[in-house]
Order: sequence, then C-alpha cells, then structure tokens
Amino acid sequence: PTPALVGVVFWALLVTALLAATGRAHRLLGWTVFALYFEWMIVAMSYGKVDHDRFALLVALAVLPTAGRARHGDPTRTEAGGWALRVTQISVICTYFLAAWAKFRFGGLDWANGSVLARAIIRRGTDLADLIAQVPHLLIVAQFGILAFELLSPLVFVLPARWRTMTVGFFYSFHLVTIATITISFAPHLVAMTSFLALEKVRPVVFVRRLLGRPPPAAPTVPATAPLSPAPAPDPSSTAPA
Repeated sequence: PTPALVGVVFWALLVTALLAATGRAHRLLGWTVFALYFEWMIVAMSYGKVDHDRFALLVALAVLPTAGRARHGDPTRTEAGGWALRVTQISVICTYFLAAWAKFRFGGLDWANGSVLARAIIRRGTDLADLIAQVPHLLIVAQFGILAFELLSPLVFVLPARWRTMTVGFFYSFHLVTIATITISFAPHLVAMTSFLALEKVRPVVFVRRLLGRPPPAAPTVPATAPLSPAPAPDPSSTAPA
C-alpha cells in the first residue's frame, strides 16, 4: 500500500461513516463503510500482527446494513435488526473464547503459569501495574482468571437479563483495568459490545428537549385491528320489564 492509498482510504472512511450515520442509503453507504474498514484492516494487519479487538467491529459493520432503515428513537423491532445484533454479540464472545483457545493451542497451561503479564508490565506497564506486580503470585492468579473468564464467556447467552447486564459490565471493567495497567485499548471491541446494551433507552434528543422545556415528540400510535377484549354482556336486570 502506498501513502496515497492509505490517505484516500482514511478520509473516505471518515466521510462515508458520517454519511452512513444519517440513516440514508443505509445499504450502499453501510457496505461502503465495511469495505473501506476491511481494506484498512488488510493494510494494518499485513505485516504479521493481527489485533483481535477489531474482529467484532468488522462483523458489526458487515451486518448493520442488513438491519434496515432506522432513525433515532425509532421503537420498531424487526427480525433483521435482531439478527444483526445477535451476530455482533456472537462475534464479541468469539473474540474472548477463541483467544483462550489460542492460548491453549500455542502455550497450554504454561501461558497461565508463565510471565505473560510480567512481561507486558515491563514493556508498557503503568504505575498502577507496578504496584500490582509487587504482590506475590497475584499476576499468576490473574492469568488463570483471564483464562477462566474467556472460556466461560459464552455463558452470557444463557443468563437472565439482569445478570447478563452485570456480566457485560464486568467485561467493560476488565478492559478498564487492562488499559489502566498495561495501556492496551480494546476500543473497537468495546464499541461492538454495546450490542448487549439497551441503547434504545438512551435518548439524548429527548433529554435536550426536556432541558429546553420542550415536550418530547409523541410516540407513534398503532391502530387497533381488533378489540382488546370482548364486549361485556348486557346486564339482564337492566333489560328486564318492571
């Protein structure tokens, strides 16, 4: 790739992503964003380094154009939209589970017993990591904990809704500790992981309207096609002759 190619892909990706965010021409613009980001990944990962934190976001960009047209605050639920969310969720969990599989494939239990975190702290650790490293055996315990967390991550799909939200919160806290100790950011992965969150309840436009004293837009009404309950039978006493 030449500097010209990289520059064109970079700026085209930013502009196209902004246009796709408007919701217009969602398939054309959405798949264009996916193609540009996929090319960006080909350029970035063609030298022997593969960042697994980009996988779930790449999948999300591929399936979002299939979800159909949607506007901010649209409460309509569709099968296509649910499929796109589920595929993104699966790719998020695959990132964790397959990472554990790779650790066992290339390192076995020696990965958990070794000095993986110690080496990472020496290379790019923070002051907080230096404090943690002074606790005897804590890094080894953390490595076993990471393996257990990654292997058990698919259980998030069978948890009740409340526990699922708490588990996803734990996922985010894990990455917060990661960036605070060894400065490794999983930003693209964290964006894809919002597929587990009820983002439809986040309504900044409604919040701003309330701050300005304006009523929120009325929710769309669905015309009734059938009575909700059968009409009550007449009271015999009210029709009986005196």
